[in-house]
Amino acid sequence: MTTLTTLPLAGIKVLDLSRVLAGPWATQLLADQGATVIKVERAGSGDDTRQWGPPWWTDDTASYFTCANRGKHSIAADFGDPTHLAAIARLAQEADVVVENFKVGQLKKYGLDAQTLQASNPGLVYCSVTGYGQTGPRAQEAGYDYALQGLTGLMSITGPAGGEPQKVGVAIVDLVTGLYAAQAISAALVRRHQTGLGAVLDCSLLDSGLAILANQASGYLVANQVPTAMGNAHPSIVPYQVYRTSDGYMVLAVGNDGQFAAMARAIDQPGLAQDPRFSTNPSRVKHRHDLNALLEPLFLQQSKGYWTDRFRSHGVPATPVQTVAEAFQDPQVLSRGQVIHHAHENLRTLGSPVLFDGQRLASPLAPTEIGPGLESLEPSFQSIAQRR
Repeated sequence: MTTLTTLPLAGIKVLDLSRVLAGPWATQLLADQGATVIKVERAGSGDDTRQWGPPWWTDDTASYFTCANRGKHSIAADFGDPTHLAAIARLAQEADVVVENFKVGQLKKYGLDAQTLQASNPGLVYCSVTGYGQTGPRAQEAGYDYALQGLTGLMSITGPAGGEPQKVGVAIVDLVTGLYAAQAISAALVRRHQTGLGAVLDCSLLDSGLAILANQASGYLVANQVPTAMGNAHPSIVPYQVYRTSDGYMVLAVGNDGQFAAMARAIDQPGLAQDPRFSTNPSRVKHRHDLNALLEPLFLQQSKGYWTDRFRSHGVPATPVQTVAEAFQDPQVLSRGQVIHHAHENLRTLGSPVLFDGQRLASPLAPTEIGPGLESLEPSFQSIAQRR
């Protein structure tokens, strides 16, 4: 929990009309930074992820929901009820930020689109999160992380060489879309402070999924080189992959020639750094199979702990491949204090990965059960926030 006197987004009011992961991920980040976030959920069933179990947090809320909904105040709404829509519109007029992930154009019929809301609240930052963006031939389609991992090419570069395309083990496109959305919202709030103008933000899984192709995208755009899956190897750096040891796997990440020379000393073969096949990274990439033919049988002779300790002592980046459970027991992870304990709700969540002036930003409010219906509430940020 943070002890900062003033949180960076204190006083900012966010109306969260999003569900599942990308939008809620963005609004949780804003809540951790001090914003007051009111999450509008579907009356009765709530956010879709409440049912995405097992595992479960409570009898009717999956643990999935807790990963993206800390720090929010929940209310239930029926979009078919005009009184509920009027109440949501009043909250939007009070808000600094609205985040939604409805299909393109769907909120216009409810009077909750950007143009309608900004007509009376010109300083509103309105962020739409969609699968394919607000324009283009597929704009009207629903978008899901898995589908976009496939469409953007991410799955084509993930998995074993020559094998079936693989998705990443978490919904990575959703998550980075949420990160991009939160960053854009913060930038829009800075501009509003300078100009008084709000903003309309168009954040899509498609655009974000392409953006995180990073060097794989630039390799295609610059050199017309189509990347393929290489398992745990790297297309441009060697040795930079997973290796098997006598008791499991380790990651060896040699990023430059100096580190390679240090690695060669660590395995008691300093002459490898002078071998013309291996003396420079481009040469190592060209002769990766020759190098691995030397390294792979050697690493099988000792444990992953032996090798990673030896490499660390020589300044070579190397880590054991751990399970999630092992990661949360790692001394470095424990020392960083990123796990947040919500004692009253008997719940643990992960706080923000960024330290702000040395403090871990994490809202003390745990995710809640589905909130009360709008018919029982005075529709204002202050009255709803005070109910918790």
